[in-house]
Amino acid sequence: MATSVLGQRSCTPASLFAPKSSRQSARTVRSLAQWQARRALRCVATAAGTDVGALQQKFGIPEHVEVTTGQGGLPIVRLTHSCGASAEVYLFGGAVISWKMASGDEVLYTRPDAKFDKSKPISGGIPHCFPQFGPGAIQQHGFARNLDWEIASTSADLQPDERDPQVEIMLTENDYTLAMWPHKFQAVFSVHLHGEELHTDFRVINTGDSAFDFTAALHSYYEVLDIAKARVLGLDGLTYLDKTKDANNPPSQTEERKVVDFTGPVDSVYLDTPGYVELDVGTGAAVAVTSSEWSDVVVWTPWTDMDCYKSFACVENAKYKPVLLQPGQDWRAQTTHAVKDL
Repeated sequence: MATSVLGQRSCTPASLFAPKSSRQSARTVRSLAQWQARRALRCVATAAGTDVGALQQKFGIPEHVEVTTGQGGLPIVRLTHSCGASAEVYLFGGAVISWKMASGDEVLYTRPDAKFDKSKPISGGIPHCFPQFGPGAIQQHGFARNLDWEIASTSADLQPDERDPQVEIMLTENDYTLAMWPHKFQAVFSVHLHGEELHTDFRVINTGDSAFDFTAALHSYYEVLDIAKARVLGLDGLTYLDKTKDANNPPSQTEERKVVDFTGPVDSVYLDTPGYVELDVGTGAAVAVTSSEWSDVVVWTPWTDMDCYKSFACVENAKYKPVLLQPGQDWRAQTTHAVKDL
C-alpha cells in the first residue's frame, strides 16, 4: 500500500512540500473546442462497453493514459504525469478514487467499507452528486455516482518539458434516469494532471426540448492525519447552513472562526464562497482547492457515526442552489487541487 502524504510526511521527499512559489502554476482549463484544437495526442470515440482491452487499445496513450481494471474488476482510467504523479478514475460513478503525488503518497481517502461491486456508490475519493445534492425528490445525491460513465476522449498535451494526461468521460440519460428524472442531458467530466496538481472540469448540457434545473457537488474525501488536528481555512465571514441542527430546514449562521476545526459532527454548507479554501491535514501540509462556478463549499465529518472518522475530512465543491438550464444551454465548473506547505 502506498504511503500517505497526509500521515507520513516525514518520509516524503522535501520536493513534495516545496513552497507554493516554487510549484508549477495552475493551467487554465480550456473549453472543449480549445482542447480539440490544441491536443497533440488525442483519442476520440464513445466507449460504452467495458471490454478493458478494447478500451485500452482505443484510448490508451503509452506511459500516460492506461485503461485497466481496478478493485472489484471495475474498469478504471489511470493517468500518469511525466513527474510521476498519478490519478485513477473509475468509470462506475465517474469517480476519481486516487490522486497520488510523485512520491506515491495518496491525497484522497477511500473508506474501508467502500463497495466495488456496483451494489452501491463507491464511498471515497471524489464521487459525483448529480442531478441532486443531498436528499430530495429522487435518490440521495442523485444517480450519477451509481451509473457507468463512458470514455469520450483521452489526451496527453505536449508541454515544454512534459505531458499533461487527461481523460474525458460522459454520462447521458437512459431508461433508468428518465424513470426518476425525465430530462435529456449530457454530463461531461474531465480530469487531468498538471504536474502534481489535479484538475477537474464538470459540464452539464441540456440536450432536451424543455428546461430543467439541478443541484450538484463533488463529494471530495481527503485523508487527514487525525480529524482532531484537521482545520479548514478560508471560510471566515461566510454565511453557512448548519445541517447538524436540522437537515431539512438548516438554520443560517455566520462563520466567525478564522479556522474551522472538528470537535464533533459537522455538516455545513457555506454559501457564495470566494472560490479558494484550504484543508490543513494535520501534518504541516494542506490541500488547496481553487474553483470557479462552484459557488458553495460543504464541510462534513460523520464523527463517531463511522469507525474511520478520524482518517478523513470532506471539503466539497457544491452548487447548492438549483441551476436552471434552457434547451441547448450548459453550465460548467472547474477545480484545481494542489498540495502546499503551511
